Amino acid sequence: MSDPKSETRNAAALNVEGVRFHYGAKPALQDVAFTIPAGTFTVLLGPNGAGKTTLFSLIARLYHATQGTLAVAGHDLRRAPLSALAEMGIVFQQPTLDLDLSVLQNLRYHAALRGMGKKDALERIDAELRRFNMFERKHEKVRTLNGGHRRRVEIARALLHQPRLLLLDEPTIGLDVPTRKAIVDHVHNLCKTDGIAVLWATHLIDEISPSDRIVLLDAGRVRAKGAIADILKEADATTIAEAFTKLTAKENAA
Repeated sequence: MSDPKSETRNAAALNVEGVRFHYGAKPALQDVAFTIPAGTFTVLLGPNGAGKTTLFSLIARLYHATQGTLAVAGHDLRRAPLSALAEMGIVFQQPTLDLDLSVLQNLRYHAALRGMGKKDALERIDAELRRFNMFERKHEKVRTLNGGHRRRVEIARALLHQPRLLLLDEPTIGLDVPTRKAIVDHVHNLCKTDGIAVLWATHLIDEISPSDRIVLLDAGRVRAKGAIADILKEADATTIAEAFTKLTAKENAA
């Protein structure tokens, strides 16, 4: 007899199978399928309008898939939503911090919503803020922070409950190049140090590292997925930018 707890521990951080979603009669996602193993950094690469935010909304349970299944750390999102949501941290494209609260107040409020005890919450908050070099600014109002520092706080908030999956939807929009690079590098390091799995949605090729896995999404369909070397081989390309152009052109012409 199988052990459900053991199966959950050994499960992929995210499993997406045959997911479809429509806005009215308009298809937004069609037969999307991919898996994110634990401890890996996966880039959901696609142009604006490809369906990246829609997919994130389904995983976050803001919408319900028309068809298909979504499982987080072995928990089916439809049958066990609370268990699935407990295993993920989310940073949405649009900022969600309360500008008139301090950094600490924002994080304490989130920890309380997650059901964390006060002592544990304060320890986790201090640890994450130190890791993001934001500890000395924890009593400042979010309104006084620049865009890069606000993003650091949002990522720290998403990590408070130590999730197995971290979702980031275009998290560097509007940031300058050095700040973007610092955040990308930091999140990559989280995979190595914490074993957390990351799904990073972007349309920016320069945010991809050689060790990343890629899910290439265009017009609501997965055009390619896997390691960079596999995608380059499939597209007969030398760069990801070239592969993206070839694969999307090939599919759109079909």
